[in-house]
Amino acid sequence: MAVADLAMAAPRREADTIIERLKASIEAAAVFNPNDAVQPAAIIWTDSANQWSPVIPQLRRLLPHLLALGEYEPEANTGPAIWLRCVVDGVVQVPSVAAGVVPVLYLRGVGRAELAATQACPAHLKPLAELQYRGVCWTQKNGKDWTVEAFLASKDGGLGLDVSRDGATRAAMSRALLELAARPVRTLAGGRLEAEDFDRLLAEDPVRDVLVWLNAPADTKMAWDGRRWGAFASRCRAELGFDPNTDGEVEAAERLGKREGRWDAVWRRFEEAPNLYSALPELLRRARPDMLTLPRSSWPQCNEEDEAALRDALANLGDRPPHTARQALLELERTHGERRDWPWARLDKAPLAKALVHLATVAEGTANELGGSADDLAERYAKEAWRVDLAALDSMAAVQSNADAQAVGAALKAIYAPWLDAAARHLQERVEAAPLTASAEQGADEPTQPGTVFLFADGLRYDVSRRLAERLEADGRAVAVSTKWAALPSVTATAKPACSPVADQLDGQALGEDFRPRIAATKQPLSTDRFRKLLDATGFQTLDAAATGDPNGQAWTEEGQLDKLGHSMQAKLASSIDEQIELLKDRIEALLNAGWREVRVVTDHGWLWLPGGLPKVDLPRYLVTTRWSRCAVVDGASQVQVPTVPWHWNSQERVAVAPGIACFVANTEYAHGGLSLQECLVPAMRVTAGTASAATPSIARLDWFGLRCRVRVERAEGMTVALRTQVGNADSALGEPKRLDEDGAASLLVADDSREGATAAVVVLDANGQVLARRSTIVGGED
Repeated sequence: MAVADLAMAAPRREADTIIERLKASIEAAAVFNPNDAVQPAAIIWTDSANQWSPVIPQLRRLLPHLLALGEYEPEANTGPAIWLRCVVDGVVQVPSVAAGVVPVLYLRGVGRAELAATQACPAHLKPLAELQYRGVCWTQKNGKDWTVEAFLASKDGGLGLDVSRDGATRAAMSRALLELAARPVRTLAGGRLEAEDFDRLLAEDPVRDVLVWLNAPADTKMAWDGRRWGAFASRCRAELGFDPNTDGEVEAAERLGKREGRWDAVWRRFEEAPNLYSALPELLRRARPDMLTLPRSSWPQCNEEDEAALRDALANLGDRPPHTARQALLELERTHGERRDWPWARLDKAPLAKALVHLATVAEGTANELGGSADDLAERYAKEAWRVDLAALDSMAAVQSNADAQAVGAALKAIYAPWLDAAARHLQERVEAAPLTASAEQGADEPTQPGTVFLFADGLRYDVSRRLAERLEADGRAVAVSTKWAALPSVTATAKPACSPVADQLDGQALGEDFRPRIAATKQPLSTDRFRKLLDATGFQTLDAAATGDPNGQAWTEEGQLDKLGHSMQAKLASSIDEQIELLKDRIEALLNAGWREVRVVTDHGWLWLPGGLPKVDLPRYLVTTRWSRCAVVDGASQVQVPTVPWHWNSQERVAVAPGIACFVANTEYAHGGLSLQECLVPAMRVTAGTASAATPSIARLDWFGLRCRVRVERAEGMTVALRTQVGNADSALGEPKRLDEDGAASLLVADDSREGATAAVVVLDANGQVLARRSTIVGGED
């Protein structure tokens, strides 16, 4: 093509569109010299080929005094010849034809010559024949009707554009007239206009149109009018060498899958957002050639075959030695990792390929066992080894079906379980030689200051806390994460009071059955009600779930259900980790936004987690008075064949703990109470406002109009907004980010209507993609 792509030149509101030039040309016909002529009675516009009819409604908005020959519809400025004559002569009043204005009479299907032959003029036109003498005709200088082609191409009264004079171009020009009329003339100048250029106006995004059609062939053809379908078919023939009318959708899908020539661009568009074309995978399935050619990523069957092979390979790892299982996993990652870039992964049809990247992280991280003193173990774990635990959780969160979960569980049994057990046994050996001191167990927090709120998160394991810290930092908060040893045994009754501001007011006498301390001053066992009263007496507000209290004081609040969900969901806890992190983050944000200077996130214990179950070890009931999953109260002077540790609240009392990662109860996938890094090395987090202060942007308004979200942000110069399902994950965006205008406003469109009703968040991003503000919403609005 010799001219720039018309589809890339979006219409602009300026006084140089074709329809505005058309209006100016028509009105110019009525210009007269009052010194030697009278005002014409009407401007007569003949159009024997009926070419201009599509733009008449559009033109009437610019020329309200435009009247058209046709059926009697005065409200539409349309009527027979006698009615037009009456309007011109003032016998009939039409509101849109003001006094002194020359009316324009558009005569569809009538030629200039037909009207000029007065004697032979058809009877229904005779009332207008006389007007050609009292009025003026809008014609070319040679007296011929202005055709669309002539108006575009003529340099004598027309636009002077370079237009190809062939039948295909004339047909395309006619199809595209409505769209053509709104184009600035400047976007059409500078090159030769051919059929393809006009077809682009009807099918501005042919790549998208091909995908839309393939997603619903029959419905799409029915929905597109003849003009648009004709333009679409024309462009397919010209650009893709394919005719949708004769070749059909299955042939098109095969070409799409082969991705040859210009079809590769269509495939790349499908890859970008396959969820917009949910029916297309089934069509590709039908279209796969018998003699399969590369690329394999085009065909859903290939992905399914690879997922099945990967499922079998993972399931067979369960009985392998750790070293060979790790090697096998890394080799599987090299083979299957590329499938995460296939469209089937975006459609959640490759869960095992997604899980594999996390399993590979576990394989690499478990290659070296943890060793050294208890402090060495803590340092190495906090520096890097926690990533192994988080990757193990992520691998299980990536899958949903039981078969896939069993395959991932088999892989974790082969490489993760031995690493967990070795580290736990090593820690138990070190603690037996040099018991953890009370100060090391409890940590050494600085005295609290006004403006500090403690947020207790039950079961916030260290690896999960690191992801929480990352999310908070992404929102501009300042986060410091340190470690401490949980009070032993690592159960809530013992360890929660130990991490509270009233820990120094508690002690212990006898273990009892629930590992609960007592209030030192009254010797009463600690209960939930007494714990709250003790906090109140110490000057700490106790805040319920949504309360923010007085930020000038000090407070205690609780959030999160990690431990509760772990006990109820067992291995399936992995799928709820992200949701719990978001709940904790939202609560911390709310407290900081309410004016609290610092949020100290504390926890009681972590946990062991292993799909398929932790190993069981026997502990006879007659040796203990109470037995939990990972700890037990020894009965008197009974001798047990498992490790023991001193009770945090009274070191004279001994607690039996299960060896390694074993449990005293069978079929347990989630447990705590014992002695391992995952259970006992817990986080202590301090969160402050950081850069997310009063100077940072805030989302002042958020409104939904269908699937379009209009946002206004304060203090947002140079920033962009996006709509995401996961705040910190750019890949979860429901559309392209939009730059905020000078008023801090932007409009975000969700193209996929299947996402209506989904939970999402509007995020404000700086130039580096950092999240500076967020606001939760429901796609399409709350209603």
